[in-house]
Amino acid sequence: MKLGVFTVLYQNLSFEVMLDKLAEMGVEAVELGTGNYPGNKHCNPDELLSSPEKIRSFLRAIESRGLMISGLSCHGNPLHPDKKFAKESHDVWRKTVLLAERLSVPVVNGFSGCPGDYEGAKNPNWVTCSWPREYADVLNWQWNEVVIPYWKEEAKFAKLHGINQIALEMHPGFVVYNPETLLKLRDYAGENIGANFDPSHLFWQGIDPVEAIKTLGREKAIFHFHAKDTYMDQANIRINGVLDTKHYGNILDRSWSFRSVGYGHDEKIWKDMVSALRTVGYDYVLSIEHEDKLASIDEGLSKAMLALKSILFKEQLTEMWWA
Repeated sequence: MKLGVFTVLYQNLSFEVMLDKLAEMGVEAVELGTGNYPGNKHCNPDELLSSPEKIRSFLRAIESRGLMISGLSCHGNPLHPDKKFAKESHDVWRKTVLLAERLSVPVVNGFSGCPGDYEGAKNPNWVTCSWPREYADVLNWQWNEVVIPYWKEEAKFAKLHGINQIALEMHPGFVVYNPETLLKLRDYAGENIGANFDPSHLFWQGIDPVEAIKTLGREKAIFHFHAKDTYMDQANIRINGVLDTKHYGNILDRSWSFRSVGYGHDEKIWKDMVSALRTVGYDYVLSIEHEDKLASIDEGLSKAMLALKSILFKEQLTEMWWA
């Protein structure tokens, strides 16, 4: 397993300064944003696709520092009912696939997206209950008319360009938000649909990430991993439950908040997750995503790295001499 970082946390630094900083910290892999929500400060598909020399120089800068690219990330909403927004997300997605092909990066990370509730809608509509009946009708329309047709076509496009790992982050607000919805889309669109497994979004839904890893791992559906934690404020949960629309900065009153690894859940559950990953054959990158309001970028990242370095398995498995 390798320790990686989603580099958007250092978007204020230039590409090579960012690489120097991470290499000096002991990072082994970088996950690069290519546009949409993550931005493209360190990896602009338009620029790189325009020049083979720029691609060679880009790769030299990474590889000369002993780093690798774990994935290209273009989290957006290509299913957005606003046609302009959807097209922008879609265009970035397709350019990212083409760039991944040129860079020989096997994984493209993103969101499934979320449509509106009818053809002329203005905003996305994330359905969370089946009654009154119109909610179930909306959900069926979304999946049958928008979600499945779109991702069936895009899974084919990705395969044509050698990308067999479309890693969708299970994120509330989008149609794929838990293992069940991920596997549903995979059943319809193909086996190159899998997960960018981020436990932080599962914790607050009440999902056990270890069991989720086992479920998805049996299907070989974990393609990438985000290392981010979530603190659950039990006092606020007892009053208001886990659905929370307050600003992320309002930590005292929120039911949950994103934290650096180890500051939401103890080392034991992270060890259990790493063990479950190895059990299902995931031997790739754990990419740290920093979104901790209570820690500076440098300190939050350093503490997450320290926590993970002690629990990652680095050596190949050996034969069971005891059985």
